[in-house]
Amino acid sequence: MVHSKGLVGILLAAELLLSGPLRPAESLEKGASMQQVGHDFGKLNPNAPQALSRFAFLIGTWKCDAKVLSPNGEWQTFQATWVGRYILDGYVIADEYRMTDSSGKLIVLGMNFRSYNAAKQTWNIKWLNALDGTWVDLGSEEFGGITSKGESIAYAFKEPVAAHGYTRATYTNISQTHFTWRGEKSNDGKTWSEFMVVEAHRTGK
Repeated sequence: MVHSKGLVGILLAAELLLSGPLRPAESLEKGASMQQVGHDFGKLNPNAPQALSRFAFLIGTWKCDAKVLSPNGEWQTFQATWVGRYILDGYVIADEYRMTDSSGKLIVLGMNFRSYNAAKQTWNIKWLNALDGTWVDLGSEEFGGITSKGESIAYAFKEPVAAHGYTRATYTNISQTHFTWRGEKSNDGKTWSEFMVVEAHRTGK
Protein backbone atom coordinates (compact mmCIF):
# COMPACT_ATOMS: atom_id res chain seq x y z
CA MET A 1 0.00 0.00 0.00
CA VAL A 2 1.32 3.47 -0.86
CA HIS A 3 1.86 5.66 2.22
CA SER A 4 3.76 8.66 0.79
CA LYS A 5 1.55 11.77 0.63
CA GLY A 6 3.49 12.97 -2.39
CA LEU A 7 2.96 9.71 -4.27
CA VAL A 8 -0.73 9.73 -3.38
CA GLY A 9 -0.99 13.16 -4.98
CA ILE A 10 0.69 11.87 -8.13
CA LEU A 11 -1.67 8.90 -8.25
CA LEU A 12 -4.65 11.25 -7.95
CA ALA A 13 -3.26 13.09 -10.98
CA ALA A 14 -2.94 9.76 -12.78
CA GLU A 15 -6.66 9.17 -12.21
CA LEU A 16 -7.39 12.32 -14.20
CA LEU A 17 -5.33 11.12 -17.09
CA LEU A 18 -6.23 7.83 -17.84
CA SER A 19 -6.20 7.80 -18.01
CA GLY A 20 -17.86 2.75 -6.69
CA PRO A 21 -16.43 2.98 -3.23
CA LEU A 22 -12.74 2.28 -2.67
CA ARG A 23 -12.26 -1.40 -1.93
CA PRO A 24 -9.58 -4.08 -2.46
CA ALA A 25 -9.78 -5.79 -5.82
CA GLU A 26 -10.02 -9.56 -5.53
CA SER A 27 -7.46 -9.76 -8.31
CA LEU A 28 -6.70 -7.88 -11.49
CA GLU A 29 -7.12 -11.05 -13.54
CA LYS A 30 -10.53 -11.83 -12.05
CA GLY A 31 -11.70 -8.27 -12.61
CA ALA A 32 -10.54 -8.42 -16.20
CA SER A 33 -12.26 -11.77 -16.78
CA MET A 34 -15.53 -10.38 -15.41
CA GLN A 35 -15.27 -7.47 -17.82
CA GLN A 36 -14.85 -9.93 -20.68
CA VAL A 37 -18.28 -11.51 -20.12
CA GLY A 38 -20.63 -10.55 -22.91
CA HIS A 39 -18.11 -8.15 -24.46
CA ASP A 40 -19.41 -6.07 -27.33
CA PHE A 41 -16.88 -3.52 -28.51
CA GLY A 42 -19.33 -2.00 -30.99
CA LYS A 43 -18.23 -0.34 -34.19
CA LEU A 44 -17.74 3.14 -35.58
CA ASN A 45 -20.99 4.56 -36.93
CA PRO A 46 -20.54 5.37 -40.65
CA ASN A 47 -22.21 8.73 -39.97
CA ALA A 48 -19.89 9.59 -37.08
CA PRO A 49 -17.07 12.09 -37.66
CA GLN A 50 -14.12 10.32 -39.26
CA ALA A 51 -11.85 12.04 -36.76
CA LEU A 52 -13.24 9.75 -34.04
CA SER A 53 -11.25 6.90 -35.56
CA ARG A 54 -8.08 8.64 -34.33
CA PHE A 55 -8.66 6.90 -30.99
CA ALA A 56 -9.89 3.62 -32.52
CA PHE A 57 -6.66 1.89 -31.46
CA LEU A 58 -8.07 1.85 -27.90
CA ILE A 59 -10.95 -0.46 -28.87
CA GLY A 60 -10.49 -3.87 -27.26
CA THR A 61 -8.92 -5.16 -24.04
CA TRP A 62 -5.40 -4.39 -22.84
CA LYS A 63 -3.19 -5.59 -20.01
CA CYS A 64 -0.89 -2.85 -18.75
CA ASP A 65 2.33 -2.42 -16.82
CA ALA A 66 2.33 1.00 -15.17
CA LYS A 67 5.03 2.87 -13.28
CA VAL A 68 4.76 6.13 -11.32
CA LEU A 69 7.64 8.33 -10.17
CA SER A 70 7.51 8.89 -6.41
CA PRO A 71 8.72 12.12 -4.75
CA ASN A 72 11.95 10.41 -3.67
CA GLY A 73 12.82 9.70 -7.30
CA GLU A 74 12.01 5.98 -7.25
CA TRP A 75 9.59 4.35 -9.68
CA GLN A 76 6.62 2.49 -8.19
CA THR A 77 5.11 -0.29 -10.33
CA PHE A 78 1.42 -1.16 -10.74
CA GLN A 79 -0.75 -3.50 -12.81
CA ALA A 80 -3.69 -2.27 -14.87
CA THR A 81 -6.28 -3.10 -17.50
CA TRP A 82 -7.64 -0.81 -20.22
CA VAL A 83 -10.89 -1.65 -22.05
CA GLY A 84 -12.18 0.45 -24.95
CA ARG A 85 -15.44 0.23 -26.89
CA TYR A 86 -17.76 2.26 -29.11
CA ILE A 87 -20.96 3.38 -27.36
CA LEU A 88 -24.08 5.40 -28.23
CA ASP A 89 -24.51 3.77 -31.65
CA GLY A 90 -20.84 4.24 -32.49
CA TYR A 91 -20.68 8.01 -32.05
CA VAL A 92 -18.57 7.93 -28.88
CA ILE A 93 -15.56 5.96 -27.61
CA ALA A 94 -15.60 4.96 -23.93
CA ASP A 95 -12.45 3.46 -22.43
CA GLU A 96 -12.12 2.22 -18.85
CA TYR A 97 -8.83 2.26 -16.93
CA ARG A 98 -8.39 0.16 -13.77
CA MET A 99 -5.12 0.06 -11.77
CA THR A 100 -4.12 -1.89 -8.65
CA ASP A 101 -1.09 -1.90 -6.37
CA SER A 102 1.06 -4.91 -5.50
CA SER A 103 -1.42 -6.05 -2.83
CA GLY A 104 -4.31 -6.04 -5.30
CA LYS A 105 -5.91 -2.90 -3.86
CA LEU A 106 -7.80 -0.75 -6.34
CA ILE A 107 -5.92 2.54 -6.83
CA VAL A 108 -7.44 4.06 -9.98
CA LEU A 109 -10.80 3.34 -11.59
CA GLY A 110 -12.48 5.53 -14.15
CA MET A 111 -13.57 5.98 -17.74
CA ASN A 112 -12.75 8.36 -20.58
CA PHE A 113 -15.54 9.48 -22.91
CA ARG A 114 -14.30 10.73 -26.30
CA SER A 115 -16.44 12.48 -28.91
CA TYR A 116 -15.74 14.86 -31.78
CA ASN A 117 -17.69 17.99 -32.74
CA ALA A 118 -17.38 18.09 -36.53
CA ALA A 119 -19.03 21.51 -36.80
CA LYS A 120 -16.49 23.15 -34.50
CA GLN A 121 -13.71 20.67 -35.35
CA THR A 122 -12.98 20.18 -31.67
CA TRP A 123 -12.72 17.19 -29.35
CA ASN A 124 -14.81 16.70 -26.22
CA ILE A 125 -13.00 14.33 -23.87
CA LYS A 126 -13.97 13.82 -20.23
CA TRP A 127 -12.64 11.56 -17.49
CA LEU A 128 -15.10 10.14 -14.96
CA ASN A 129 -13.37 9.20 -11.69
CA ALA A 130 -15.50 6.35 -10.38
CA LEU A 131 -13.89 6.42 -6.94
CA ASP A 132 -15.06 9.91 -6.04
CA GLY A 133 -17.74 10.63 -8.64
CA THR A 134 -16.06 13.61 -10.27
CA TRP A 135 -15.68 14.68 -13.92
CA VAL A 136 -12.62 16.32 -15.50
CA ASP A 137 -12.33 17.97 -18.91
CA LEU A 138 -9.31 16.78 -20.89
CA GLY A 139 -7.78 18.28 -24.01
CA SER A 140 -9.34 21.74 -23.68
CA GLU A 141 -8.72 24.14 -26.55
CA GLU A 142 -7.45 26.55 -23.87
CA PHE A 143 -4.38 24.33 -23.59
CA GLY A 144 -3.95 23.53 -27.27
CA GLY A 145 -6.62 20.85 -27.70
CA ILE A 146 -5.70 17.45 -29.12
CA THR A 147 -2.47 17.46 -31.12
CA SER A 148 -1.00 14.77 -33.39
CA LYS A 149 2.59 14.27 -34.46
CA GLY A 150 3.12 11.21 -36.64
CA GLU A 151 1.44 8.34 -34.82
CA SER A 152 1.49 10.12 -31.45
CA ILE A 153 -1.48 11.92 -29.87
CA ALA A 154 -1.18 14.40 -26.98
CA TYR A 155 -3.25 16.78 -24.89
CA ALA A 156 -2.65 18.92 -21.79
CA PHE A 157 -4.83 20.33 -19.02
CA LYS A 158 -4.66 22.33 -15.80
CA GLU A 159 -4.09 20.00 -12.87
CA PRO A 160 -6.87 20.28 -10.21
CA VAL A 161 -5.36 17.78 -7.74
CA ALA A 162 -1.60 17.22 -7.86
CA ALA A 163 1.11 19.59 -6.65
CA HIS A 164 2.20 20.49 -10.19
CA GLY A 165 0.20 22.98 -12.26
CA TYR A 166 -0.27 21.17 -15.59
CA THR A 167 -0.35 17.61 -16.91
CA ARG A 168 0.27 16.41 -20.45
CA ALA A 169 -0.78 12.94 -21.68
CA THR A 170 0.77 11.38 -24.78
CA TYR A 171 -0.21 8.17 -26.59
CA THR A 172 2.71 6.88 -28.64
CA ASN A 173 4.33 3.71 -30.06
CA ILE A 174 0.85 2.81 -31.30
CA SER A 175 0.42 -0.51 -33.12
CA GLN A 176 -2.21 -3.25 -33.41
CA THR A 177 -0.87 -4.99 -30.30
CA HIS A 178 0.71 -2.28 -28.15
CA PHE A 179 0.74 1.39 -27.20
CA THR A 180 2.54 3.55 -24.65
CA TRP A 181 0.80 6.16 -22.52
CA ARG A 182 3.11 8.79 -21.04
CA GLY A 183 2.22 11.37 -18.37
CA GLU A 184 4.31 14.52 -17.93
CA LYS A 185 4.05 17.33 -15.39
CA SER A 186 4.82 21.04 -15.54
CA ASN A 187 4.41 24.16 -13.44
CA ASP A 188 4.66 26.65 -16.30
CA GLY A 189 3.20 24.74 -19.26
CA LYS A 190 6.56 24.97 -21.06
CA THR A 191 9.02 22.67 -19.30
CA TRP A 192 7.83 19.08 -18.88
CA SER A 193 9.14 16.05 -16.95
CA GLU A 194 7.89 12.48 -17.05
CA PHE A 195 6.11 11.12 -13.96
CA MET A 196 4.09 8.14 -15.23
CA VAL A 197 4.36 5.54 -18.01
CA VAL A 198 1.88 2.83 -19.01
CA GLU A 199 2.82 0.05 -21.45
CA ALA A 200 -0.37 -1.53 -22.81
CA HIS A 201 -0.46 -4.93 -24.54
CA ARG A 202 -3.55 -6.14 -26.37
CA THR A 203 -5.33 -9.21 -24.98
CA GLY A 204 -8.64 -9.06 -26.86
CA LYS A 205 -10.41 -7.96 -30.08
